[in-house]
Amino acid sequence: MRNFDAVISDIDGCLGPESAAPVDAHALAKLADYNRLAVTVGDRPMITVCSGRPQPYCECLCRVIANTQLPCIAENGVWLYDPRTNQYLRDPSILPEHMQAVAEATRYIELELAPQGVVIQPGKTASISLWHPDTPRLKAIMPVLRERFVAHGWPFRVSDTVAWINCDLAHVSKATGIARMLEITGLSKPRLAGIGDMPSDLAIRQHVARFGCPSNAHADIKAAADDIAQHPEIEGILELLEAWRTP
Repeated sequence: MRNFDAVISDIDGCLGPESAAPVDAHALAKLADYNRLAVTVGDRPMITVCSGRPQPYCECLCRVIANTQLPCIAENGVWLYDPRTNQYLRDPSILPEHMQAVAEATRYIELELAPQGVVIQPGKTASISLWHPDTPRLKAIMPVLRERFVAHGWPFRVSDTVAWINCDLAHVSKATGIARMLEITGLSKPRLAGIGDMPSDLAIRQHVARFGCPSNAHADIKAAADDIAQHPEIEGILELLEAWRTP
């Protein structure tokens, strides 16, 4: 018997680096072998992803790690991609007026902030992520964004990661994405484990019975974790998966 039915993991800082450094293809291949055994032997939970990354990125990574059974959560809850049916499922609570707000906020950023070197991450459809080569300068515009969004009635939650600003629809999050995933799969919290490295991954913590993190995780995540790996990033994730196979 396996301890859990599924593991939900963040990507950046967990399965891959937070930086632009190359992913560890060898370690990802080990993870793919792990997922194949989850199907053929059934002695371990399959691992899927829950990330702020655009949907195509998450889908690609799920294909790389041989996740064939579990939906992945992309764009901080905007999308589920279900490999069982090859379906792309956008959160049905995202209405035309929300998409209009995304379009209007994008135009504001392109007109006012792009000339200052702020770049919008390609690939997102119902949120906006911003980058600048000078990270402290980027983070300094967060109060300006919040004020502008409130002034225009654009319903965004503004948060930051190591090198990005995320502008997400206020009612959509990793937590709502996980809730939708559980609804369509029938999975339940007592049989789930999760992995994260940044405060936004506390949404994963709320939906799983056991939570772990790699050694590079933020202090807030380490404080909330049941298990902290000795290794960073994907080597730490492989370490956690192996530990969780033993009752």
